Amino acid sequence: MNLIETKIAEELKLKPFQVENAVKLIDEGNTIPFIARYRKEATGELSDEQLRNLFERLTYLRNLEKRKEEVIRLIDEQGKLDEELQAKIEAAVTMTEVEDLYRPYKQKKRTRATIAKEKGLEPLATIIFAQESKESLEALAQNYLNEEKGVVTVEDAINGANDIIAEMISDVAEYRKDIRKIIYREGQIVTKASKEEEKSVYEMYYDYTENVKTIPSHRILAINRGEKEEFLKVKIDGTDEKILDYLNKKILKPEGTFKEDMLLTIEDSYKRLIKPSVENEVRNELTEVAEEQAIKVFGQNAKKLLLQAPLKDLIVMGFDPAYRTGCKIAVIDDTGKLLDTTTVYPTEPQNDVAGAKKKLLEFINKYKINMIAIGNGTASRESEMFVADMIKEVKHEIHYAIVSEAGASVYSASKLATEEYPDINVSLRGAISIARRLQDPLAELVKIDPKSIGVGQYQHDVNQTRLDESLTGVVEDAVNSVGVDLNTATPSLLKYVSGISKTVASNIVKYRDEKGKLKNRKELLKVSKLGPAAFTQCAGFLRITDGDNPLDNTSVHPESYEVAEKILASIGFSIKDLKDKLPEVRANLNTVNAEKVSTELGIGVPTIKDIIKELQKPGRDPREEMPKPVLRSDVLKMEDLKEGMILTGTVRNVIDFGAFVDIGVKNDGLVHISEMSDKFIKNPMEVVSVGDIVKVRVIKIDLEKKKVGLSMKGCNE
Repeated sequence: MNLIETKIAEELKLKPFQVENAVKLIDEGNTIPFIARYRKEATGELSDEQLRNLFERLTYLRNLEKRKEEVIRLIDEQGKLDEELQAKIEAAVTMTEVEDLYRPYKQKKRTRATIAKEKGLEPLATIIFAQESKESLEALAQNYLNEEKGVVTVEDAINGANDIIAEMISDVAEYRKDIRKIIYREGQIVTKASKEEEKSVYEMYYDYTENVKTIPSHRILAINRGEKEEFLKVKIDGTDEKILDYLNKKILKPEGTFKEDMLLTIEDSYKRLIKPSVENEVRNELTEVAEEQAIKVFGQNAKKLLLQAPLKDLIVMGFDPAYRTGCKIAVIDDTGKLLDTTTVYPTEPQNDVAGAKKKLLEFINKYKINMIAIGNGTASRESEMFVADMIKEVKHEIHYAIVSEAGASVYSASKLATEEYPDINVSLRGAISIARRLQDPLAELVKIDPKSIGVGQYQHDVNQTRLDESLTGVVEDAVNSVGVDLNTATPSLLKYVSGISKTVASNIVKYRDEKGKLKNRKELLKVSKLGPAAFTQCAGFLRITDGDNPLDNTSVHPESYEVAEKILASIGFSIKDLKDKLPEVRANLNTVNAEKVSTELGIGVPTIKDIIKELQKPGRDPREEMPKPVLRSDVLKMEDLKEGMILTGTVRNVIDFGAFVDIGVKNDGLVHISEMSDKFIKNPMEVVSVGDIVKVRVIKIDLEKKKVGLSMKGCNE
């Protein structure tokens, strides 16, 4: 193991073999989903999330090593590298430390110090800084007067020398490191209103102070946004005296000369050069940590949303609510195919309730619709009231569900939507998306930029490149954990499959269109630009229902087909029995001893267990184990709520300080983190996830602000 791998193992509390093997597999070009699923023995069953964390640290530490090499080279080229400095650079554990050590050797723009050096004042600065001269400062300065260079007076010489000393002090890596520690330990973030205290969402920060070491991530991001929008002025306070005291002790010699002059120079160095720079670094580091937390929360929420249970075998009406422009309606069959569209006007200003009811009841009876998906945007609750009243007149069983329509308008106007529905009006495409989100959330939501699916907080304030990388990983993990039907999947879904690029995804669909349905996984090798390496990465995640080989409808990888056949043979069955005798196969598989088979076949226990699980349920969809959406047949208004009421709701978003729950009224209610559990919790995700169905008690109703406070305490036991 090399030093980087050893460090990762220590940081992430992993065994050396796990890190060593994971790094080797990554370097060989294997994808994270493939390693997590099909190389469990090598990595000691690391999850996709653990592998992504490992990959991030690996990338950072490798970049750190590259930067160290570059800095050592640059200093060496100046002839200023010694063994001690090289050792310090090599021992640095962060980019900030490396840059601090490089700082004195970096080519600087013209500063007060560089100008003073050009005037020949560096030797004077060296004498003053040594604090050992018996001559007075003025007498020393006389030796450096040079009218030609602009050093006309003694003050000019002293001031120039002090500028050089100030910059020297500000460049000492040790001082900067210790000052950062003092700020982190004892500093305070102080915020004030930047203009007259006008009404805004930042009012709580108009006169606000919080310790640097305890301020939570969401407040950092809120303050940053308030500053960017020019509502707030922000500074770090409370450490000046302590830092100056520290610098004085470090720099001043007990019996040294020029004490008064040095005290002023140290203060100038700190206030003019060190403080703005280090405080900026501290704020940047706080922001980075806050952004990482926001990205992590967003990723976890997005994954839960993507993995929501599909409602299969239903004819769904998508209902995209609106006022003036009318509610857009789309009907899709149980395969997601569009059957019909219309626009109705039951809301303000037309209020054509009778006409809308007549038209939609006609649709419901004609297409035998049994589910209505209502978007949760503008006019959602009025539309819900209309639908709840209308379905009372339907003879067969029918329900409705409120569906998040975040990103539907983005999708509607996208190039992809135009390709899918070239003849359908943009406004109607949103209704199709809403219907399909209920039927198969994953297949529909992958068409939308993950940032637009409405489960984050401050997602537009964080590093967008980093957010995109993280969310792409989240979508990949979700898609690959479910698996993809090779013969029905769209390019937008296929491109997230392990080992499949955007081009190859299009080529698969093109091949399908020309040759018809693929009958087995091996046929993938005939697809243009899909070679053996890509096949190894993607094959296990692609499903073929009713193909030549029942194993193609499982997540058993083709490399393990022989093992699967041997397991079945050991209980007296063959592959074709997965179609004809599944109940008997399933019963007998329960008797298989994975450890014994592992020893006999020389295959790891995790792989054997995975194969047995897949053989028991070919075509298994892991999302079926997730909570189903709350189906409603009646409506609740804000005015119906009473404190103490117990309601069932769906968790729509989880943030650092709590969770928003859809309880069937217009605005989601907030369960603050303090109301989630009787025991102390650090993070709301310890208790809830997006999509969870929870019982909540109403504890506060604010009709004016349309806010509802909820509690989960004692409701979900």
